[in-house]
Amino acid sequence: MNDYDIRRPTLADAAAIHELVAEHDIEVTGKPDWTLDDIADTLGELDLEHDSWVVRSGGRLLCWGYARRKAASDNVDVDVQAREPGAAALMWDLVLGRAGDLAREAGHDHAVVDVSVYEQDTVMRESAKEHGFAPATSFHRMRTDHAGVRPLFLPGVTVETGAPGGEEPRRTAHAVQQEAFAEHFGFVPTAFEEWAGEMEASSANDWTQLLLARVHGEPAAMLLGTNHFVPDENCGYVRTLAVRPAFRGYGLGRLLLTRAFEADERRGRVGTILHVDSNNTTPALGLYRSVGMRPVLVIDVWRAFVRSTR
Repeated sequence: MNDYDIRRPTLADAAAIHELVAEHDIEVTGKPDWTLDDIADTLGELDLEHDSWVVRSGGRLLCWGYARRKAASDNVDVDVQAREPGAAALMWDLVLGRAGDLAREAGHDHAVVDVSVYEQDTVMRESAKEHGFAPATSFHRMRTDHAGVRPLFLPGVTVETGAPGGEEPRRTAHAVQQEAFAEHFGFVPTAFEEWAGEMEASSANDWTQLLLARVHGEPAAMLLGTNHFVPDENCGYVRTLAVRPAFRGYGLGRLLLTRAFEADERRGRVGTILHVDSNNTTPALGLYRSVGMRPVLVIDVWRAFVRSTR
């Protein structure tokens, strides 16, 4: 039996965790998918005293995992990254137990637990299945490569940015996003302060990449770009694209995408990346293909229900 050393991670573990995650990503997808900044940002967002663990043996990092509740909802995201099956089994028990506790602490009798799995990751799929998970949806990573992007324009539509205009455009963009995403998979309502705080906690955040479209002065759509894929792929990233239901079908999504692509090209980015839920209630995949994007990776979300027993 392995002699496991289980403890809470600290920010100082970021490099070792990144090495562990990159090793897994290379094995499954052929290249690292997380940067060191991504790992550091995630550690910074977690309650490390309660919601995350690392497992070592003989001084070697074997596993890292966490459980993270979305606001005060019953929805909890978990992850288990492991080099060794025994450590992985131990971590699954820890994160699922914590998921139940997080739901109970928020007043729920069960947790809706999601874990993201690369489509080709057979080991993780089997492990998720063994722990009661089943496929719930899939997110496609889409990419376009830039070669002289021409931004679109529409009559009566104005586009403003999140900076230097300050907080007002951000608050308005947040309201658009909350309304537009209300029926999307995994959506949990969040107050502006929580949303803005989450954005600003990320090292990839850049409010100058926020675009807010108004139709005859009325807020209608928003796009928030970040620098998540700059370090490894020199690509821009559309973190959020949202169009209010009353304004769908008029080309606002396409307009904002071409504006973001043109801005990324001006910044010297070779392309732009985004993720889209394949079960999205709006025809999002068709929209992204229509502006020259193509799928490059599929990430499945598996879901389980865990009762809060304490």
